[in-house]
Amino acid sequence: MAVPVASAAGRKPSVRARDARWRGALAVLEEVRREPGVTRAGMAQRLGLTTGSATEITARLRELALLAETPAAASGRGRPTTVLHPHPDGPVVIAADVRQEDWRIAVAALDGRPRVTEAGTHASREPGRVIGVIAEAVRRACEQHGDRVRAVSAAVAATVRHGRVVQSAALGWDAVDLAALVPDPRLPLFVGNDATLAGAAEARYGAAAGAGTALHITIEVGVGGTLVVDGRPVAGATGAGGEFGHLPFGDPALRCPCGAAGCWDLTVDGRAIARHLGEPQPRDPRSYAQAALGRATWDAPVRSAVGRAASAFGRGLAGLINAFDPGIVTLGGFAEPLRAAAAPEFDTALTDGLMRFRRPDPPPVVAAALGGDGALHGAAVTALDGVLTEEGLSAWAAERAGRS
Repeated sequence: MAVPVASAAGRKPSVRARDARWRGALAVLEEVRREPGVTRAGMAQRLGLTTGSATEITARLRELALLAETPAAASGRGRPTTVLHPHPDGPVVIAADVRQEDWRIAVAALDGRPRVTEAGTHASREPGRVIGVIAEAVRRACEQHGDRVRAVSAAVAATVRHGRVVQSAALGWDAVDLAALVPDPRLPLFVGNDATLAGAAEARYGAAAGAGTALHITIEVGVGGTLVVDGRPVAGATGAGGEFGHLPFGDPALRCPCGAAGCWDLTVDGRAIARHLGEPQPRDPRSYAQAALGRATWDAPVRSAVGRAASAFGRGLAGLINAFDPGIVTLGGFAEPLRAAAAPEFDTALTDGLMRFRRPDPPPVVAAALGGDGALHGAAVTALDGVLTEEGLSAWAAERAGRS
């Protein structure tokens, strides 16, 4: 798309005309995000565009290095069409996933699909050291992609309020400033809870795509998740909503690292399994739980401990279904393997916990389509939502014009 210039009479295009032009481009880019590799004909049909309009818009997007086109595979006698995908010189965002034991950095183009470029294990959970290591990886990614980088987004195993980390039971953090992750202060930084972002991605183009109301639950170290309504997470007044693991569904005699008593977190992950086995609390509950599932097939005490955790999970999930009335429930992280490993215990607890009218037709509970990459996908979604705006495209077009 060309940058609006003065007309022959010396007048600039009206704001309404300029915005309409960007809106058409944004609609096309959204289709590419929703379905990478969509054909131009398919995109035009879904958006109700004429062949001429589709051709004009895609030509502008090619000119701006936003989209590239390649011939689509022949399919019958119809007119040949092209496949749309991000331009190799187009904008990218950098997504970070900060978990209890490790971290990952990924780069995503306009299709929103993150490609992991670096990963590592925390040598220390001291906030400054963790942030410093990840910031260096972000800096390297920025140097590699130069001016193409338009934003940085971080998914963190933490409670996020007003875009800032205020507490992380998993990492042992209180309030932590992540501003140092961005090497250039002109780059916007988006910060979100990892489970919330994973749920947003599942609703956008995962297992919950098309659902009006979806509940996403993930288990890593404790329980996280989000309720997504019409594609948007319900994050509460300050953005700190969705802390399902800190509902008092557990043993009130147990004090959670978050400071509350009786948290659901402590009943469903590797810490619960270890406690049921009389073993010390594991340093990495996620890895411990994964190993326990492997042992559960032949070790009766471990199978019993896993069953107790699955039962606690099913009972709490029933409460959330009763409260939120979702159309679908997606399970990420350790949640789906836990359910599968002890299906009878999970199913019984879930059914017993549902209100009677729900039992004949409960919402489907399905595995998350994005698997362990959900948080990275969500971070990329959030960053691109912030970049792919009329203002964002205008800035990209102006910079390209300045370089030419």
